[in-house]
Amino acid sequence: MPTAVEIRNLSQFEGQEVVVQGWLYNLRESGKLLFPLFRDGSGIVQGVVVKKAVPPDVFEQARHLTQESSVRVTGRVRADARARGGFELDVTNLEVIQRIPPERPYPITPKEHGVDFLMDHRHLWLRSARQRAILGVRHEIIKACRDFFDDRGFTLVDTPIFTPAACEGTTTLFEVNYFDDKAYLTQSGQLYNEAAAAAVGKTYTFGPTFRAEKSKTRRHLTEFWMIEPEMAFAHLEHACALAEQLVASIVERLLSKRRAEFTTLERDVSKLEKCTLPFPRIRYDDAVKILQENGSEIHWGGDFGGGDETILSERFEKPVIITHYPSQVKAFYMAPDPARPEVALCVDMLAPEGYGEIIGGGERIADYDLLLRRIEEQQLPREAFEWYLDLRRYGTFPHAGFGMGIERVVAWTCGLEHVRETIPFPRMLYRLSP
Repeated sequence: MPTAVEIRNLSQFEGQEVVVQGWLYNLRESGKLLFPLFRDGSGIVQGVVVKKAVPPDVFEQARHLTQESSVRVTGRVRADARARGGFELDVTNLEVIQRIPPERPYPITPKEHGVDFLMDHRHLWLRSARQRAILGVRHEIIKACRDFFDDRGFTLVDTPIFTPAACEGTTTLFEVNYFDDKAYLTQSGQLYNEAAAAAVGKTYTFGPTFRAEKSKTRRHLTEFWMIEPEMAFAHLEHACALAEQLVASIVERLLSKRRAEFTTLERDVSKLEKCTLPFPRIRYDDAVKILQENGSEIHWGGDFGGGDETILSERFEKPVIITHYPSQVKAFYMAPDPARPEVALCVDMLAPEGYGEIIGGGERIADYDLLLRRIEEQQLPREAFEWYLDLRRYGTFPHAGFGMGIERVVAWTCGLEHVRETIPFPRMLYRLSP
């Protein structure tokens, strides 16, 4: 029996008869020749079906294939510089696993479809070339992150999805029933990550996080994935340096391994090629001045909105690092600057081209009394944070870290207009299916 192979590996089997298992992508007919395009998830190959070279039933089956019908194709691999991928498949046999009836065709046709229609059929839309390219870039970003931290001695520690309290503000929590108690879907794994840092020194967590913001902007999802490193005996500068090294390494990896996907997405990679170290750095004070000079109504002490982030990020060809925001707009655990307590030792990174924040983090409060005071000032339930206070009671230490949203990095590197295409099945304010 011929070997079953993936389309991306056809070059290794030139001149050999192989089996390709997948779906019909498109079909063109020219007299006694058929030119079906087959896809299998790893690539697309053109088949050539010659009427006189195959049994009559095989030719007729191929001729009547419909879009996305599933097939098992046998054929000989032939090099052709004009072909997609440099190879074609001279078909010798065809087994139809399922032929989609023409009276009920595949819903997503080559014509234009509205966004709502495509989102309603997201489970099928994923099969398109554009969506497969985005999935490939997302996969590479995740693998690049894991490799980056693993190679630097970080230990992956999985943190809970169910949590007893907030860590990023109480107004964006998803409340769920937890047997006879109440729990929340996690906003971040960071608090647990701090405990892990005291155990292993350098740690990171990677998983889904949830924010119940009633936002409909192009940058927001209610469920998204974050990678969050935390380092013991580290300060703000360590977090800034690690963040820029991570992002630069991701972009370098994508430019090396995902050029084909960027071609499919028509992404201008020259903009990504500018993402080299070091990144520009400014303080919040200077950022406010820039915004005010460019028409923003921001005043010192206010947090940046999406429009503000766009103004700032469009001024730079690389990601820009912004530090020392007012403490009042940052989370309760963020350490104040000893020289200027009204600002926090924090960092945000904004992606260029108007994509806004992709990283947020900084140095954590190490002092027990100060942390307790912050918890009380924000009227957080002390009992829910007793375990967190224990980290300051027993061997407290300076530590720092950040969170990077995977979907926003995918949106930026792929040049996408909306974050909804960056995750296989997006959850947004008015979308819970499919």
